[in-house]
Amino acid sequence: MNIYVILKRTFDTEEKIVIQDGEINDDGVEFIINPYDEFAVEEAIKLRDKHGGEVTVVTVGEEEAEKELRTALAMGADQAVLINSEDVEEKDQHTTASILAAFLKDKEYDLILGGNVSNDNSTGQVGPRLAEQLGIPNVTTITKIDVEGSQVTVERDVEGDTEIIETNLPLLVTAQQGLNEPRYPSLPGIMKAKRKPLEEIDYDDLDLDEDEIESLTETITTFLPLDKAAGKIFEGEPEEQVRELVASLRKETKVI
Repeated sequence: MNIYVILKRTFDTEEKIVIQDGEINDDGVEFIINPYDEFAVEEAIKLRDKHGGEVTVVTVGEEEAEKELRTALAMGADQAVLINSEDVEEKDQHTTASILAAFLKDKEYDLILGGNVSNDNSTGQVGPRLAEQLGIPNVTTITKIDVEGSQVTVERDVEGDTEIIETNLPLLVTAQQGLNEPRYPSLPGIMKAKRKPLEEIDYDDLDLDEDEIESLTETITTFLPLDKAAGKIFEGEPEEQVRELVASLRKETKVI
């Protein structure tokens, strides 16, 4: 199987978010592989070990993302590709999906995996957008996948229940928590990762017109959520509590 994993470099989940001049300040911030993408990398390795083939991890980003790609190689991926987008002024999910689609359009692939969402923007759009541009089926939030020949059976999380879907390769899926338990890179894996191929290409080598990757959305400003006010407890009989609640909603919060 030829398996590709799309991953993203994101803030470490322990990092404190700092907003400066309406933008997120990443000075001194520690970055990691997006946690949901780790599930995708782990599942790709397991499928490769079972069915044979290769696992290629791909990211769209700047040169600093090489660290996260090397981590995926240390986990067991075979090769990595960094599509350098440093010169792309404005990026959104459409831009990222379009760059990935241009890279993958002439590749031979059976399965593409990615995380269900990223832990920064959490839009969950890149995977489905990419599948749409490649013209292949996609299944999101999967918690189990079985491949037999060209037939694929997946289980996906649907708000507390499970949906079972049967489909065919080629296929794109996005991983949900519970799919597996990602491995930690071992010392031998880290040493081997240094010798594994990591290709860097510029996005403009993909023969993309600027209007093809133009961002369809614009971030006006970014801000932290307001501190929550203390809760209010109404005393007395239920009828009195209801009257006080309605009065508070009307006069204080003005929601009615």
